[in-house]
Amino acid sequence: MSRLFNVAVVGATGAVGRQMLEILEERKFPVGELRLLASERSDGDFIDFRGEPVMVQKLCSDSFKGIDIALFSAGGERSAEFCPIAAAAGAVCIDNSSAWRMDAEVPLVVPEVNPEAIAGYKNKGIIANPNCSTIALVVALKPLHDCSPVRRLVVSTYQAVSGSGQKAIDELRVQCGELLNGRPCDSKVYPHQIAFNCLPQIDIFGDNGYTREEMKLVLETRKILADESIRITATAVRVPVFYGHSESVNVETVAAIPVARARELLAAAPGVELVDDAAEQAYPMPIEAAGQDLVLVGRIRADESCDNALNLWLAADNLRKGAATNAVQIAEILVEKYM
Repeated sequence: MSRLFNVAVVGATGAVGRQMLEILEERKFPVGELRLLASERSDGDFIDFRGEPVMVQKLCSDSFKGIDIALFSAGGERSAEFCPIAAAAGAVCIDNSSAWRMDAEVPLVVPEVNPEAIAGYKNKGIIANPNCSTIALVVALKPLHDCSPVRRLVVSTYQAVSGSGQKAIDELRVQCGELLNGRPCDSKVYPHQIAFNCLPQIDIFGDNGYTREEMKLVLETRKILADESIRITATAVRVPVFYGHSESVNVETVAAIPVARARELLAAAPGVELVDDAAEQAYPMPIEAAGQDLVLVGRIRADESCDNALNLWLAADNLRKGAATNAVQIAEILVEKYM
């Protein structure tokens, strides 16, 4: 009989936490004891897992005794506080927040791209899950980067409201209903109306004029691809879509990659589905990406304004591959090779 592992899910009642539970069940992860942890207001609630109700417990410093793997999706502050506590208790933490991503001693992992980095968990007992948009981007870039190193990237993201949590999903739904019935709407989650609108701001602005979300794309991509020389500029936009992030990517490589070759590379790449048939109007869309774990890539064409450059369009489910599935995939490699 294969070994079972005791798993804690921190932030179990949130959108990503619940998705983690679904993915653990879907992929038949070898869970022994499952410990669901959340804030005090969820203490005593129940969530079904494999057909059985599991009680949610309040997160505290004693929550990790006997836990082998702790999946964190409860925000940066809780991860910064509780990941070291969990690691000290013997758990390996896989953290979905931004708290540990740029720590030099913490591996930042996308299994299709740099699975070997998982071995670095021994430094602090922590593995970082990248930003949802970064994950989709590097999955698509990996086969191209291996063919000819990426020199420069221009990335624009079009991100669904589910990236901001359930309150943002509810806000978009309510705003659409109000506006379609001729009534004014309120904005509480976002600084402006999101329904029938696009907001070129995700997270707060820095002194350089870029938002923190945009700088995550820059810094995390370099770390995952292990190449600090890549020049990257990004614009992150929140759009009135419930699930699924899309990205427009202009990638310049050291040597030219013909479009036909790029299609071959992407069609064969793990984690990628090529959706690129202009004659049939087939291209990646968030409604097609939602509910699955592949990164859809299409609209592949040569950049006629720049030598050695291609344009791509991609879409991926931000809650699944962009968060929960990536974390569980890391856990699968962890238990197969390191535990």
